[in-house]
Amino acid sequence: MTTVKKPVGMSNNHYETLSQIFQHPTSHNIEWRAVLSLLEELGTAEEKHDGKFHVTLGDETETFDRPRDKDIDVQMVVDLRRMLSGAGYGPEPTDA
Repeated sequence: MTTVKKPVGMSNNHYETLSQIFQHPTSHNIEWRAVLSLLEELGTAEEKHDGKFHVTLGDETETFDRPRDKDIDVQMVVDLRRMLSGAGYGPEPTDA
């Protein structure tokens, strides 16, 4: 199981969403609204006129489409893992 350290001051709801993103195997029921709330807490998420979201976290900016369903897809989980890890929110290193 992957363990993500809870950042100081992060709410339990945001921490739960962060943990779901890094969960292995990949969870297929991570709600978009929870992800968007987490991203707004950690960085900036701005909805553009075309319905896409420009998210900046650390030095990286990514564009995401709102999912058709309430849950995000696996590719978005992969993109979020990369972005969150790059900003220092990834899982704790384990001793191998």
